[in-house]
Amino acid sequence: MEENSLVVQEQKKRNLIILVVGGVVGALVGLASAFLLVKNAEKDGEPVEMDFGEGIRLVVIVFGLIRSISTLHKG
Repeated sequence: MEENSLVVQEQKKRNLIILVVGGVVGALVGLASAFLLVKNAEKDGEPVEMDFGEGIRLVVIVFGLIRSISTLHKG
């Protein structure tokens, strides 16, 4: 019984580490993406603009990426 409790605790600890690392990586990727968007706009001498269609495409791409990541454990 005690061994099962240790396994559950280890799984919870592993899940927490995965969540923290995933959150940090996601934040860094988001910051890098925004930085590149701003730098490319500055290089072209244009303001940063995103219309509705680009926003929708971005959302679809991000959800597709999230779906792909969520299926990684299935091998």
